[in-house]
Amino acid sequence: MQSSSFLAAILFFISAAFASDSVHKYQPDDAVDLWVNKVGPFRNPQETYNYYSLPFCHPSGDAAHKRRGLGEVLGGNELIDSQIDIKFQKPVGKTTICEIELDEAQVMQFKEAIDRDYLFEFFMGYVGDFHSKRKGDNQHMLFTHKSITVKYNKNHIIEVRLTQQNPKPLEVGRKLDMTYSVRWIPTNITFARRFDVYLDYPFFESQIHWFSIYNSLMMMFLAGLVSTILMRTLRNDYAKYAREDDDLETLERDASEESGWKLVHGDVFRTPFSIALLSALVGTGAQLAMLILLVILFAPVGMLYIGRGAIVTTFIVCYAFTSFISGYVSGGMYSQHGGKNWIKSMILTASLFPFMCFGIGFILNTVAIFYGSLAAIPFGTMVVVFVIWAFVSFPLALLGSVVGRNWSGAPNNPCRIKTIPRPIPEKNWYLKPSVVSIVGGLLPFGSVSIEMYFVFTSFWNYRVYYTYGFMLLIFLILLIVTVCVTIIGTYFLLNVENYHWQWTSFCSAASTSVYVFLYSIYYYCMKTTMSGFFQTSFYFGHTLMFCLGLGILCGATGYLGSNLFVRRIYRNIKCD
Repeated sequence: MQSSSFLAAILFFISAAFASDSVHKYQPDDAVDLWVNKVGPFRNPQETYNYYSLPFCHPSGDAAHKRRGLGEVLGGNELIDSQIDIKFQKPVGKTTICEIELDEAQVMQFKEAIDRDYLFEFFMGYVGDFHSKRKGDNQHMLFTHKSITVKYNKNHIIEVRLTQQNPKPLEVGRKLDMTYSVRWIPTNITFARRFDVYLDYPFFESQIHWFSIYNSLMMMFLAGLVSTILMRTLRNDYAKYAREDDDLETLERDASEESGWKLVHGDVFRTPFSIALLSALVGTGAQLAMLILLVILFAPVGMLYIGRGAIVTTFIVCYAFTSFISGYVSGGMYSQHGGKNWIKSMILTASLFPFMCFGIGFILNTVAIFYGSLAAIPFGTMVVVFVIWAFVSFPLALLGSVVGRNWSGAPNNPCRIKTIPRPIPEKNWYLKPSVVSIVGGLLPFGSVSIEMYFVFTSFWNYRVYYTYGFMLLIFLILLIVTVCVTIIGTYFLLNVENYHWQWTSFCSAASTSVYVFLYSIYYYCMKTTMSGFFQTSFYFGHTLMFCLGLGILCGATGYLGSNLFVRRIYRNIKCD
């Protein structure tokens, strides 16, 4: 009996002992190291353990550990030399790795692994299987032979397949010969195209993916249509307010008969509450927008989906070096509103989002340590991440705050702020800021809802996401739709004489992340077979971090768009 065949990324798990790691070239009979990585349940992708946590054949002595990068460690990878003898282009017949004599504890370990559909990863294959017996009982079977097929092109390894064979029943006291064989097959696939075999073209280029683009464009069209109507309405407002016989005092006297955004010109630029927090959020959102854009652009150019942990490492490095943007935007905004507590503003900007992620990560790391999982982040890696934040990200954010304060922090409000705040009249429930905030995220979520399926499936179901062109287009559409919808909400709010638009515009756009989180609950229940406290906590913990970042990004986009809109419309009227 054979197990299902799984493709293995040879670039990840095989390297030459005497060949260059950078070019991956081999000569005949060069030694090839086979690295074992991790095991874990197929249904719970993040619940991974050291390969030798199961009683497989252990290498003699201290096995070499492959040097890991930052992204690899955060991704839970731990490569250990299996010490299995493999030579380039040299076939190996059925050869014994070791002999295992099963005791009761080992049998129980293997049975639990088989019950939970454990996969191991040096390549990828099932630990074992069931054989049906009479009366509906199942007998646990352990695969004892690994048949390795390697395709090569000249001096490059291109592809590796693992087929598991020779299942044996798990019985206490039974001796099992663990064997392997290696077969080499030439191929015409070039080394540059070696990774194509692992990309799921039918899945990512299906009609539903194209439909997601169409759906997003329709959302943008709807938002643009409403925005066009809004612009025509504004032109009518300008025509009405530009009558020569209607000066400011006349408009104020006719307030009982007139209504609209013009009447709140003396309060619309009033400093909102918690301006330091709002400035920090907007600055962080601007940074995250640039971060996502850079990663999307780097990913296809640098083939980041090929390297273990390359995406994670790129995110961390790009986040650190884009911290100047968050400081600049936050500092300029805080200064424009007359903020005085600069220390509080700068520290909030530099640490707000990292510390939120750290809090969630600390809880998840505690869970991973309790379960003994490779997902637990070592203390040394925590120190490295902290050093990057403390000596790169934090100083750049502070520098950005100083530059933003001095270069773009001068108040330039088109209208003078009145001393006494204008009372806000009671309006219909659907025009309240809370309702506008909740409804505001619907259209932006609609523009990315289908793409979310591909992103979630890629992260949680062993698929390699590589359609970054689609993602770039969806991301730009998301920003455009968010700005249009938030401007519309801001106009409605001002038109009912409610001048508290700053936080409303931010929350209206940020509510997109609430709908994404609700979708993640649906995806967890309907599209996955995850189970257990470990995977549930990791799924929703990582999703929460993603939604927090998305909410801050969309909120900042909505606020900045609304800010430009408000300044534009009040600049075109005489309000002094």
